[in-house]
Amino acid sequence: MARILLIEDNHRLSAALALSLGDAGYAVDVVYDGGEGQSFAEATAYDAIILDVLLPVKDGLAVCQALRRQGVNTPIIMLTARDAVEDRVRGLDSGADDYLVKPFAFSELLARLRAILRRESSERSVILEVGDLRLDPATRYVERAGQTITLTARLYALLEYFMRRPNQLLTREMIESHLWNYDYEGTSNAVDVYVRRLRQQIDDPFAVKLLETVRGAGYRMRVPRATPTATSADDESQE
Repeated sequence: MARILLIEDNHRLSAALALSLGDAGYAVDVVYDGGEGQSFAEATAYDAIILDVLLPVKDGLAVCQALRRQGVNTPIIMLTARDAVEDRVRGLDSGADDYLVKPFAFSELLARLRAILRRESSERSVILEVGDLRLDPATRYVERAGQTITLTARLYALLEYFMRRPNQLLTREMIESHLWNYDYEGTSNAVDVYVRRLRQQIDDPFAVKLLETVRGAGYRMRVPRATPTATSADDESQE
């Protein structure tokens, strides 16, 4: 469940792309000018940005350059009707990771999006461990105490979000903004429902519980304390 920011001022094209990306399993936020797009990109940790070059308020090249100067390293696919070599070079030199000329086939955009997300994933592919729970971001394999756990895309995204922030309080608002786009109009208890479903798979079958409810605040994934070994206990008694 990757979260995408689409910055495109053509409302018809942006609506079609957002719908198709949603059907492909992505959560999508849509903005229509460069100034607002830059604000969104700075405020939220997106997995990828699809950025048009010719935008009102601030053009895509300026947006891309500003984001890179501020240390925002989110992968960017730049869209433009300009197909001259110097235009493509200018787009890539501004900090874009890929460049797609309009008109384009949606299947090609999807393929390029998958490619940059794979590259990003490989850079973050260190196996995550909390207690006896293990998650491999490269293969999306999850197991606990040696037992394989199969999760839906959204539950996997929720688990990875928790495991990358062990012992950190995550509010319902933080979780909601990570799993859904800003236009989400689901039920108010959607986060609680998904956390409960995740618990059923990673906690309920096991003696040690990892997901903790912080009443009135949110949730936390606790790193279990190490149990003293028999040897260390014997050593203490001898002292």
